[in-house]
Amino acid sequence: MIDVQHLHKTFTLDRKARKLEGKREALAVEDVSFSCQPGRIFSLLGPNGAGKTTTLRMIATILRPTQGSINVAGHDVAREPEKVRAQLGFLTGSTGLYHRLTPREVVRYFAKLYGMDPTRARQREDELFTLLGIHDFATKRIGTLSTGMKQKVSIARTMIHDPQVVVFDEPTSGLDVITADHIIQLIRDCKTQGKTVIFSSHIMSEVDLLCDDLAIIHEGKLRFRGTMAEFRAGMGDATLTEAFIRTVHSDALPA
Repeated sequence: MIDVQHLHKTFTLDRKARKLEGKREALAVEDVSFSCQPGRIFSLLGPNGAGKTTTLRMIATILRPTQGSINVAGHDVAREPEKVRAQLGFLTGSTGLYHRLTPREVVRYFAKLYGMDPTRARQREDELFTLLGIHDFATKRIGTLSTGMKQKVSIARTMIHDPQVVVFDEPTSGLDVITADHIIQLIRDCKTQGKTVIFSSHIMSEVDLLCDDLAIIHEGKLRFRGTMAEFRAGMGDATLTEAFIRTVHSDALPA
């Protein structure tokens, strides 16, 4: 489970930005609250610069909240970040892989970082490599692989320790249809396994396909929080994209 309560995040501006903006700090996230339940897929949506990725990075312990609290699988992200990371997998559209290593070397390195039992780590590696079709290029250097292949390796690295909480931030961005479908199936599998899943995407067809619950954020504030069924009920004749745009520009905030 993920529980986010009254979350705020401010960033200190550099000298040039302070001169342009006329202030020392920028507020990126303001009083955001929501919860994500096991066995359901929660979509956090928002336009670029809305505060969405900042929120996801705070959940993943990459950024520290300025105010408020985040609890992941029973652990506070500020007080117990190591325990949070042990339970969490974080996948973005940017793979960030070391090009001189092979997929097998990368995944085994991360298995060691998570302190996995070697026998279980090899078993889990084989499961993921089979699911994602990595075996055929497992010993090639990552620098020689295609974008889709690299993203598959990134997925295996993210999921090697079988985390109970998984955050997917634009995971299919720029990928071919087949690789994107692998990721969609993986997200569905996480739900079936009872994991807590946050899924963020600009591709509304993916949101429509996967989402159980959602929150829409804009200018650092929540514009909607509820179930997908509740969101659809308020759409009227609008498409999902039209309803999203209308919600982003609405002044109404969730209760």
